Amino acid sequence: MTYNPSNNLEFDFSNIEIEKIETPKPILKWAGGKTQLLSVLEEARPKRFNKYIEPFFGGGALFYSLQPSNAVIADSNEELINLYRVVSSEVEALIERLKLMPNDKDFFLSTRKLDIAKLSPVERAARTIYLNKTCFNGLYRVNKQGKFNVPFGNYKNPKICNESRLRSASKVLKNANIINGDYKRVLRDYAEPGDFVFLDPPYLPISEYSDFKRYTKEQFYEEDHRELADEVKRLHELGCYVLLTNSNHPLVHELYGDFDISVHQTKRNISSKGNKRNGEDVLVKVEPKKNIVVVPDKVQLSSQVEKYPSTRFMGSKGNLLRHIWGVASQFEFNSVADIFSGSGIVSYMFKAQGKEVFSNDYMAFSSTFTKALVENNQTVLTDIDLNKLFNAETKLDDFVSETFKGIYFSDEDNAFIDQLRMAIPLLKNKNKQALAMSSLIRACMKRRPRGIFTYTGLDRYNDGRRDLQLTLKEHFLEAVKLYNNAVFDNGKQNKSRHGDAMTSRRKADIVYIDPPYYSPYSDNEYVRRYHFVEGLAKDWKGVEIQGNTKTKKFKSYPTPFNSRNGAHDAFDKLFKKHKDSVLIVSYSSNSLPTKSEMLEILSKYKQNVDVVSVNHKYSFGNQREKVGKNKNDVEEYLFVGY
Repeated sequence: MTYNPSNNLEFDFSNIEIEKIETPKPILKWAGGKTQLLSVLEEARPKRFNKYIEPFFGGGALFYSLQPSNAVIADSNEELINLYRVVSSEVEALIERLKLMPNDKDFFLSTRKLDIAKLSPVERAARTIYLNKTCFNGLYRVNKQGKFNVPFGNYKNPKICNESRLRSASKVLKNANIINGDYKRVLRDYAEPGDFVFLDPPYLPISEYSDFKRYTKEQFYEEDHRELADEVKRLHELGCYVLLTNSNHPLVHELYGDFDISVHQTKRNISSKGNKRNGEDVLVKVEPKKNIVVVPDKVQLSSQVEKYPSTRFMGSKGNLLRHIWGVASQFEFNSVADIFSGSGIVSYMFKAQGKEVFSNDYMAFSSTFTKALVENNQTVLTDIDLNKLFNAETKLDDFVSETFKGIYFSDEDNAFIDQLRMAIPLLKNKNKQALAMSSLIRACMKRRPRGIFTYTGLDRYNDGRRDLQLTLKEHFLEAVKLYNNAVFDNGKQNKSRHGDAMTSRRKADIVYIDPPYYSPYSDNEYVRRYHFVEGLAKDWKGVEIQGNTKTKKFKSYPTPFNSRNGAHDAFDKLFKKHKDSVLIVSYSSNSLPTKSEMLEILSKYKQNVDVVSVNHKYSFGNQREKVGKNKNDVEEYLFVGY
């Protein structure tokens, strides 16, 4: 029929019954049901997982709340498993059967004594629900012969058949593999890395009234709880997420002391005396142990990483990026704090991988790098900016030309540095200032044969390479192109900080720590190597040049990483400060504290500690060792605490 408004048709919907779709909830009242703890469990559960496994299923409150698309649910109670299988596959037949069952004591008693072996699955399932809804306190208990022995409840109007709840439960149960069996067999057969296992075993009794655990004819004794704890440890090693609930019993704390334990107030709905229904539940949270193995060739990094302007920065982790990301990518995280950012390449890599990045370094020129390319998402230097830098009419103080005459650069190059020192502040945009200063710093480092300022002379180590033939201005212009090309927006609010890592309060999901290494084989004085560009980044404000030295260096900054004891205490403080984050620490085999000492410190604050070893050769010699000698071939460690 074609609709015509002029027909004035009226429709009567009064006789049409529209069924309300109910959120899935437990279909039984169950001893130890977890409805009260749902908010706690939801908060503690992993946000992502492969399969959901619950081998002490009972009422299944968490299962219905999560509605997992792939689940294994199990119980040793045959009647429970039969019920859930019927609800999954024959829910309409079950509903019709339940509609015929009255709330009557004689009917209850006759139903209770039925021989279940002679009943069909649907009849057995209807019996299970009926007894649960009409018996005393909804308790399910059997004697040693497996016979249901709970008395009639004398309730006025129990809801024996909740059709909408049964149908909504049926939809969720269709996504589950429903198994009748022992929890150990289920976990051995089905648990795999990345699965979420929820364990709600019969509780350890706190008082003489606590024997409601006996919902099958088999008992669950102390030794069973110890075996369960061993299984939890196996699941942890396997790589599963585990949540376990139990009573607040001393044995629970003893068995699970290595994991995160919290205590929660609950009410015991099954107790016959209302004034004794208050209790305490323990939640044990077990994170999966990461079997951290990194195969660098298989690690995928964004092509953006390759755009980062390289420098021969001492200790730069440019060659270890795939190892670092290979470790970090095994965790779920959104934010990273790189608290000793150095060359800035690790911060930039994390930014390129789509993470929110906080970069920090106590060296001003290092934080300038990350201001330009980590915090800055869009700004670039234009031709107008360059024209202002080169042609600005500003009074020059000739500080570099006079202080460093004949030491590192030609008079022409020194004059160029003085010109840019005075002109860069004229770029009012802080990101543009950082880009210009970063380009100038890179130009100075590229113009020096080894990129450092520990020796004097204009032609020393001049082997004819291109970098040594270009003027500083030519280097600067090349650097500007590289930095402009490396600017990108990852959609995050990234931040660069110039400051002491020991005082940083920034929180992040992962904290990456690459401190100065204290080693008997070399010094870690970054100021001695880079004092010129560090002074340039600060315009030599707040430093005192040692005029009696050939290099015109200034005093090194105070650091706890210049002695073994100082480094030990600093690591302890850093690990404690960031104990709530995943910690990834770059370290060297020739550094102190030793590997075993580092593991001991980290283990004070992190439950799990792993070590990834990487063969690595440093690009610099030092005062005692030349490049190429064995002591420059070291094993680089990535300590991982979580």
